[in-house]
This record gives sequence, structure tokens and C-alpha cells, in this order.
Amino acid sequence: MIAPIFDQLSALADPTRSRILLLLDRHELTVGELCTALRLPQSTVSRHLKILGDEGWIVVRAEGTTRRYRMIAARLEHASKRLWQLVRTQTAELPAAQQDARRLDAVLAQRRTKMISFFENAAGQWDRVRQDMIGARTDLLALLALLDDRWQVGDLGCGTGHVSDALAPCVQRVVAVDESGPMLQAARRRLSGHDNVDVRAGRLEALPLEDGELDAAVMFLVAHYIADPAAAMAEVARVLRPGGKFVLVDLMPHDREEYVLEMGHVWQGFDEAQACRWFEDHGFERARYRPLPADANAQGPALFVASGTRQSSRA
Repeated sequence: MIAPIFDQLSALADPTRSRILLLLDRHELTVGELCTALRLPQSTVSRHLKILGDEGWIVVRAEGTTRRYRMIAARLEHASKRLWQLVRTQTAELPAAQQDARRLDAVLAQRRTKMISFFENAAGQWDRVRQDMIGARTDLLALLALLDDRWQVGDLGCGTGHVSDALAPCVQRVVAVDESGPMLQAARRRLSGHDNVDVRAGRLEALPLEDGELDAAVMFLVAHYIADPAAAMAEVARVLRPGGKFVLVDLMPHDREEYVLEMGHVWQGFDEAQACRWFEDHGFERARYRPLPADANAQGPALFVASGTRQSSRA
């Protein structure tokens, strides 16, 4: 037990190593950035970093061909933390360390300048860069965290469950409803990893839900299959609590007759007046209708999203 503490004392005995640790306790830095802040050659800085690394004072992170160094005080053992607190206080008072800090401010300012320059040059290609890096839907999926995690949400006409799959991590419970047996089987397979999704068989015109059971509901690309969308809207109003939110995503009006003939569509889309009338006639306030931006790779009709809030009291 004695040897390790004396090894640590030896590692910190050199003022230069203590100055390096002081900088790395505040920022993750490269060898080049440390050289600039300390006004020391690379060979000297690298030698000191190796000693500090061997004794467990710093961690190294590779980023491409660059190696970044950082001291993570929270990972130190209790005795090492106490030792560093004492050395840190003494080192910070050294004139050399204070000059290091001022030079490091200039290094970090230069780093920010490079970042700003990158964004200025990449602005015209940034959407593509982001999509290549994180994918096309990641940012939209992250916005689901805006949902209240106490909510009970209905995915009405859930199909194979892709909407429920996205909602489940963000709310307390999802009730996924569909009347197609094969669709429900596919949904149960997809949603088997979520313990807060309740998959139910039922028609949208007669939902298998209690009055006011849901805080929010979504109907995604389903309404154009329903012979009487108004009846489904009445059911949505019934199962939502007062103040609950309903979101409807569906097709805008189109002339694709093959969708009716080949895919069983009952409706060839809905316009704003039609959708908002359904909301208003069934006790929803603040009805809104908004066309969604077209996806360049999509071959189908344009989509809209309509939403409304269940009135707190209904006549």
C-alpha cells in the first residue's frame, strides 16, 4: 500500500507535471495545445504525459489520428483525490501556472475560430453532412422527448407498430390498436421489447378503450381507409381525457385512383376544411392543419398533420 502513494508523490513532484495536470483538470487537450500553453517542446510534454498516464492520473482518447488527454478527478481513488486537491491549490498559485492559463485561453479561442470557420464553409452542405453523420430521422425522434413521460398514448390503427415503437421509450404507456390480425401479429413482434405497450384488437369506430383513458392519441395514415372518419373522431374524443391531444397524419387530396383500386383506399385524401370540421364537430379546440414538407424520395401523395385539443367541458 505504501509504494503506490509514493509513486503518485513522485509523479506530482515535478512542477511541470503538476502544471500539465492543472490544465487537463479543466480541459481535454492535445499534445500540441499543451505545448503552446506550456511553451515546451513536444518531446518534453510527451515524456511527462507518459509518466502521468502510467501512474493513472490522466486518460487518453483517440480521435482519428489525434490523441486527446484529460484528467478526470472523479475517477481517482479517495487518497489520490485528497493529494491532488492539495497539489492543485499550490500549483494554481504559481506564476508559471497562471501564465499557462492565459496562453490556454488563446489556444481555446483559436479552436473556436476553427469551429466557426468549419460551419461557415459547410453551411451549404450541412443538411447532407448531418444526415450522413446521424441519419435522416434521428433529430425528429429525439424531439419525442418533449412528450410528457406520464402520458398514456393511443396509436390508433397501429399497423405493424412503427409509431408505437418510437413512442414507447418516451411515455408511460402506449395502447396500440388495429383490427387486422396479420398487422397485429407483426406489431407484437416489433414491440415485444417494450414492456409498456399494450397491443389490442379493435375497430377505430369502436375503440377497445375506456372513456378518458388516454392523454394523447395519434392516427397515422389510417383515416383514408375508414368508411366513416367522423365516427372514428367521435371515438377518439370519447377515449381522450379533457385537455388531451389528438394528432392526425394522412394524405392530402390527390388523383391517384390506383390507390383506391389496388390498396383499398376509401378516400383520396382530405383537405383542410374537411379535417378541421371533423375536429371542431367532435369537441376539439385549436384545430390546426399543416402540409408536411415533401420527401424527395417519396413516390406517394403529399401528407398533412392536423391536431386539436379535447375540450375541457363538452356541451
